[in-house]
Amino acid sequence: MAEILRAWDPDLSVLIGCAALLAAYWSAHRGDLFRAGNLSRAGNLSRAGWFVAGVAVMLFALISPLDKLGDEYLFSAHMLQHLLLELAVPPLLLLGITPRFARAVLDCRPLGRIERALGNPLLAWTLGIATLAVWHLPRLFDAALGNEYVHIAEHLCFMVTATIFWWPVLAPLPQCRISPLWTQVYLLGGAMANSLLGIWLTFAPEGLYTPYLHPADSLHVGALIRTGWGLTPALDQQVGGLLMWVGGGFVFLAVMIVLFLQWFGMAETDGVAPATAGF
Repeated sequence: MAEILRAWDPDLSVLIGCAALLAAYWSAHRGDLFRAGNLSRAGNLSRAGWFVAGVAVMLFALISPLDKLGDEYLFSAHMLQHLLLELAVPPLLLLGITPRFARAVLDCRPLGRIERALGNPLLAWTLGIATLAVWHLPRLFDAALGNEYVHIAEHLCFMVTATIFWWPVLAPLPQCRISPLWTQVYLLGGAMANSLLGIWLTFAPEGLYTPYLHPADSLHVGALIRTGWGLTPALDQQVGGLLMWVGGGFVFLAVMIVLFLQWFGMAETDGVAPATAGF
């Protein structure tokens, strides 16, 4: 167990990428953090906390022992890493963006056109779900495990398309978000697609991803995992499927409940029935 807990991999590219994200955020938002009014400053500091949390989760997912376990030993650890990169990091980063910065970016015509295209909910939903499904095809998944550059491309695809997926729901500007009713439909569809993939992984035949059948065991912990923990390849694959099916579904459900309560609270405050406008 000590070998596993020491298996941190402070990859230089990951450290530089996370540092660059924080530096870019500081450069773009320092005016909001220190020159706004007291109330605005408190809200912006709260947003900064969300963004820093997103970067911290990304860093944990990519350099902690979870990464080593997922790369070499356990499909379930790899699945947990993917869920963090898709269902935790993008929402946290989006919650950290201030409306002023988002407005300034979208006022730039080329960027505004890109947002209008990728922010279309049908396209955003399709990109997010299709990327998730395609990268879990056995041939592509095994290729990512066998080649570091393919693996990096996989993680980048997950984070970019997941950010696009979450944009119509959590964008900082109201005009970029879909209506509350369609938000529930949008997320329900995402939860169902995520669950279907998780169900398939849970009940698929053993050895769907062949590298996990005979891991290289560079940490010499194979006996602990297989015998001590009882995580055979078959059980490991089932746990990974359940993490996507149940764990991912819980994340979607939690977001749906929070957004519904916000919608209901706004409707009560305004004294009107909740809006049911379309996309």
